[in-house]
Amino acid sequence: MNEYRFCVAPMMEWTDRHCRVFHRLLSRRARLYTEMVTANAILHGARQRLIGFDMREQPVAIQLGGSEPAAVAEAAKLAEDFGYVEINLNVGCPSERVKSGAFGACLMREPDLVADCVAAIKRGVRVPVTVKCRLGVDDQDPRDALFTLAEKVIAAGADALIVHARMAWLKGLSPKENREIPPLDYALVHALKREHPVLPIIINGGIASLDDARAQLAFIDGVMMGRAAYQNPEVLLGVDPVLFGESAPFAGARAALDAYLPYIRVQLDQGVPLSAMARHLLGLFAGRPGARAYRRVLAMEAVKPGANVEMIGRALAEIDRASERLALAA
Repeated sequence: MNEYRFCVAPMMEWTDRHCRVFHRLLSRRARLYTEMVTANAILHGARQRLIGFDMREQPVAIQLGGSEPAAVAEAAKLAEDFGYVEINLNVGCPSERVKSGAFGACLMREPDLVADCVAAIKRGVRVPVTVKCRLGVDDQDPRDALFTLAEKVIAAGADALIVHARMAWLKGLSPKENREIPPLDYALVHALKREHPVLPIIINGGIASLDDARAQLAFIDGVMMGRAAYQNPEVLLGVDPVLFGESAPFAGARAALDAYLPYIRVQLDQGVPLSAMARHLLGLFAGRPGARAYRRVLAMEAVKPGANVEMIGRALAEIDRASERLALAA
């Protein structure tokens, strides 16, 4: 079955290892991605802290940032040795940090260099090598920019292409605005797929529900969901049954959260603050009675010194109380 059929997007400061362990409890099938990690950070930094992960997260891919073929290849090999099942090269992030570091979306202007990076990585690893890109940047013609990049990286051996179906405007828009203001052009990505029927192509951007995902899968090999999956993680419980025809790992969000508690206890024993894990639970129960009070308890109590899993129990009690009030009123 298509391993890229549903992916959770790499999101800076969001999809860390604690987030990914929780997301894996919600879907066995979703492919998970790390936050972007620069090649130089891996080569010169604390690797276990930067790219260590829990094997329960699998299948999990690492997203690399970089533009020096030798450096990204060496970092990719180290990541493969850590156990990642895919190396994804970032050619889509529009942040200021990315521009100054000569990687991310600015590389849409340098397709030959991107291809050199892909080729260098491919020579050193056995796992799939993929590229995540935009339609183009600033004044580029999106069709020319996207199709040229695709042709170059395919020739270099890329195993799949993930396309955020928006331009990146490096002049005048913030990273947040770049996720929302440039218009989506799904049709262009569909056209790219028709041009390259063999290469797996995954679409990203504006996919807010599993209905959206199913609609895209009529044209494309896979979908990548970002903020919608993070801000309302319960949507991931539907991935396996809706998109893969398999049962969900748990009957509901409460059962999944209960299964996450042993992991939280282990991390607390290792000195990880509760807030590092609880922040990924804020979107759970979105739209349910008591959800606002649940979020308030998590946000205010998890940051306190010595906070432990009992605080999560207090937050869940707000959901229970709201349900009891509804039952009494019925």
